[in-house]
Amino acid sequence: MSHWASILSTAAKVNLLVLVVSAVFSWSSLSDRVPEFALTKIEESDIKDDSGKEPITEDDADPEDLEVFYPTHQWQTIRPGQAVPAGSHVRLNLQTGDREAKLPDGENGKSDTREERRKRLGKVDVDSNAFTSQELKKVLAKMKESEKAERKAHEEEVRKKFRPIEQLKEEFEKLNVKMETDYEIMVKLIGKFNSSASTLDEKVAALYDLEYYVHQVDNAKDFLSMGGLQLMINGLNSTKAVLKEHAAFVLGAALSRNLPVLRSCTHSDCAVTINPKVQIEAIEGGALQKLLVILATEQPLAVKKKALFALSSMLRHFPYAQQQFLKLGGLQVLRSLFRQKGMETLHVRVVTLLYDLIVEKMLLEDSQHGDQMEEKIQQYRQVKLVPAVVEQDWCVVVSNLLAMPEHDTREKVLKTVGVLMAFCKERYRGDQALSTTLSLLRSEYEELAAEEQREGDKDGYFKELLGSVNTIIQELR
Repeated sequence: MSHWASILSTAAKVNLLVLVVSAVFSWSSLSDRVPEFALTKIEESDIKDDSGKEPITEDDADPEDLEVFYPTHQWQTIRPGQAVPAGSHVRLNLQTGDREAKLPDGENGKSDTREERRKRLGKVDVDSNAFTSQELKKVLAKMKESEKAERKAHEEEVRKKFRPIEQLKEEFEKLNVKMETDYEIMVKLIGKFNSSASTLDEKVAALYDLEYYVHQVDNAKDFLSMGGLQLMINGLNSTKAVLKEHAAFVLGAALSRNLPVLRSCTHSDCAVTINPKVQIEAIEGGALQKLLVILATEQPLAVKKKALFALSSMLRHFPYAQQQFLKLGGLQVLRSLFRQKGMETLHVRVVTLLYDLIVEKMLLEDSQHGDQMEEKIQQYRQVKLVPAVVEQDWCVVVSNLLAMPEHDTREKVLKTVGVLMAFCKERYRGDQALSTTLSLLRSEYEELAAEEQREGDKDGYFKELLGSVNTIIQELR
């Protein structure tokens, strides 16, 4: 038994020795292996680049070059503030916590050659020897100088096109010193027109400028207060036709600016408010009589045209002037224009005036009104315009104008005939010439309206004229 015990003890010692030796060899082997937990395995043979040189390290890099990152085919740590070239591969090393970058590999798994990188990156050369930081700084400096030169050239161009604000302020100050009000200007113009030292051309120029200023309502009132209106009325007696023409033009402009816009009222307090001072002053100053004399006597067409304009401005929306117009034989004077040669352009103006006077009275009588309009309605009731129109056979005078070729003239005449239909129906029914004219107009406007519809205009101008013609024909049946 002791013999077997001795053998077992010796065997145990041998096994223990083998175990210790194995452990020593295992430890030595493990010390030569790369830790299995490392994320990156770097072979010593891969440290060199294509040229066989060592990559640039922190110790070798110039401190001024730290702002530029020079990538190679191996992963390198990116320092704070360094710019990485476009197209580089960048990663975060989880073991060290640093950002790393390198040049990208080719599609076949191999690194790009310098020529391939140049083709892929264009003019960018990532070779560390291509550009130094000083060269980059010089390029940036040149870019800044170029931008500065361009900006300076642009400022110079703007300076040539526009004046400095200081110069503009000085000029505005000078203008403000010499600035004149409309009132002061009109005083000067009236003085120039009324001065015996002024030439004919200077007087005409003064009247031309006055017509512009009196278009404003306030200026027209000032023109009245400074005696300008009466001066224009007296100018209607001038022996110079051109002065008559422009004096009538200024008078008509001053009167027309004080006219209200006619509208149909739907409640009692919608009365039109006007300032009749200019109209009253004009008719009291004898303007109506002088204008009728110009229209009744032999005068150039331009003079009569401006006189008719002034007369129309005086009569519209002024029932007292309309009443005086009829008393002075104004309708006969206008009727005489249709017998004078060379006055055809005035015919449609006269018809338009009659249409406006008749319609404004009809709208006022048909509107709802209060006590404040009662006086004006009584004034209009004293104006017997329509009976005078029928008595002097204006029905035929108006309808004969439908034979004129202008569509605009026909439109105005058709409207007037439609208004006169209630008073001239029997006269129109017996007028064979009117019936023939209406038939011709209907045929003409049917064709024109059909052409409008073919062009896509369903509610065109000629369709409206055709409707007016058909309405008159229907009423005459």
